[in-house]
Amino acid sequence: MKGAVNLSLRLGVPALIVSLTIVAFGTSAPELLISVQAILDGVPGLALGNVVGSNVANILLVLGIPALLATMHTSEHDTRSSYLQMIAASVLFIGLCFMGILTSVSGVILLAALAAMLIYAVVVARRHRSASLDLDLAEVEGADPSISWPLIVLFLGLGIIGLPLGANLLVDGSTNIATRIGVSDTVIGLTLVAIGTSLPELATTVMAALRRQADVALGNVIGSNMFNLLAIIGVATLFGPIPVDQQFLTFDLWIMLGASLLLIPFVFMRRNITRVWGIGFSAAYVAYLFVVLA
Repeated sequence: MKGAVNLSLRLGVPALIVSLTIVAFGTSAPELLISVQAILDGVPGLALGNVVGSNVANILLVLGIPALLATMHTSEHDTRSSYLQMIAASVLFIGLCFMGILTSVSGVILLAALAAMLIYAVVVARRHRSASLDLDLAEVEGADPSISWPLIVLFLGLGIIGLPLGANLLVDGSTNIATRIGVSDTVIGLTLVAIGTSLPELATTVMAALRRQADVALGNVIGSNMFNLLAIIGVATLFGPIPVDQQFLTFDLWIMLGASLLLIPFVFMRRNITRVWGIGFSAAYVAYLFVVLA
C-alpha cells in the first residue's frame, strides 16, 4: 500500500482520491487475494466466510478490544452518512445472497454500488474542502514525500510477490486445518481466516483509541466493512461463482447485520464506546465463535 500510495502521488493523482481509493483498497488487499485464491482453489465457502466473519470481527472484536484499553469518544464525531452507506451495502449483499449463489452479475451490482459510494464520497469531500481536491499529505496513510523511486518500486515489488504468496499459504493452511479437525471450509473462513485478516484493522484501531482518535477507529471499521462487502466479493465473483450455504442465510448474515446495528447508539445517539461496551462486544464475539465452532 505504501508503494502504491506514493507512486500515485508522484504521478499527480490528487491526495484526496488516493485516500479514498488506493488506501481503502490497499488495506483490503489481503482479504481480496485470499477470497480470490479460495475460489480458484475450489473452496468458495472460505471466501464468503472470510468476508462475513471479518465484518462481524471488525465490529465486535476490533471495536471491543480497544474499548477495554481506553474509552473511545465517538460522540465527538459524525459518521452517520458512512454508517448508513454500510447498512445499505449490508442489505444489498444479504439480498443478493438470498438468490442462492453469488455470480458475476451479483459482482457487477456490488461493484456498481461501490463506484456510486466512492463518487458520493469525492463529491462530499470536495464540497467540504471548498471544491478542491487538495488534501494535506499528512492525512494520507502511507504518504512519504521523501521516499525515493527505487524504494517505491521495492515496496510495490514486495507487495506484488508477498500478497499472493501469503494468500496461497493461508488458504492452503486453512483448508488443511479444516480437514484435520473435521470442520467445513466455511467455518474456518468465519473464524480463523476472518480473525487473521482483521488483525491489521485491530492494530490500527487500538492505536487510534490510545491516541483518542475515535473518528479514525470508527471510520476505519465502517469503511473496511463496506469494502469487504462491495469490493472483495464483487471482484471475487468475477473469478467464479460463490454458492451461499444455508448456514449463512439462517444465521451468519443476520449476526453480521445485527452486529452492524449495534453501532446505532454510537452513530446517532452520540454515546461513547466505554469499557462496559468493550466487555459486551468482546463477550458477544467469543459467544459467536463458540456457536460457529459448535
